[in-house]
Amino acid sequence: MQIIRIHADAPLKPALGAACNGCGVCCLAEPCPAGMLVSMKRRGACRALRWDDAARRYRCGLMQDAAGRRTPWAWLARRLIASGAGCDSDAEVG
Repeated sequence: MQIIRIHADAPLKPALGAACNGCGVCCLAEPCPAGMLVSMKRRGACRALRWDDAARRYRCGLMQDAAGRRTPWAWLARRLIASGAGCDSDAEVG
């Protein structure tokens, strides 16, 4: 069993295959392939994950900088994290 720390205001994890809502569970549990390069690790929270206070959700720091602007490599990050493909995390949140 793995314990992850989730922001208290984060939305609940959506069902597998449902649209991403920024819950952060997947990225807090383990980095995606792109996140592994940035985080230099295979387990644990991705270092690129950012909490967005205004939107009350997590966002990928590879796609947006701290000011919320799209990064130059956002198109690649979007493809690598399968953005828009639906939730692919089978983690059970209790």
